[in-house]
Amino acid sequence: MTLAVSGASLFASSSTSNWIADTMTAIQNEQNQGGLLGMLQNAGGDGSIGSFLNSSSLIANNLATISQSSVSNSGSLFAQIAASNLKQANAKKLQDSLDQLSAQQQMVQAKNVLDPVIYFPNGSTLDTNNNILTMPNGMQYDTTTGAKYVDPASIIQMANGAYLNTSTNILTLPDGTQIDTVTGLTISVTA
Repeated sequence: MTLAVSGASLFASSSTSNWIADTMTAIQNEQNQGGLLGMLQNAGGDGSIGSFLNSSSLIANNLATISQSSVSNSGSLFAQIAASNLKQANAKKLQDSLDQLSAQQQMVQAKNVLDPVIYFPNGSTLDTNNNILTMPNGMQYDTTTGAKYVDPASIIQMANGAYLNTSTNILTLPDGTQIDTVTGLTISVTA
């Protein structure tokens, strides 16, 4: 019985391995051995002091490279660990500070220890809850700003920018002119 083997079947590029390429790779790997066999193979040299010093110099350079890489990698690792520890410590300090601030804010609650309304001898009254000073003539002032107080519920805004104060019946025009709506007289002109 004879087997017919064609050249195409030996060198075919299919999913099966190419035995010639595998053999060549194995031969090349055998020539470049590592470990003890590689060291013994490369130690041969010509036996001269020059080749010994040359191989010693190469080995020293390789060991220095390994040592330097180890130091650099260790330094980088220690820097990353230190940065992570610092970040965690800062986050803990910040959270502790926020917790202490929150605890202090909850301990001290602002309370109005004044009477709700204080009566003065001249007939003025001070509403300590709303901070409004009412004069005997009915004028009201905001005690925090010092400006005249106008109840927002008594103001009617007009489309042209004018507004009507329904508690005093005074219409204020956009140019600042004030008109008494009961009498129709101009109270003041500011422009």
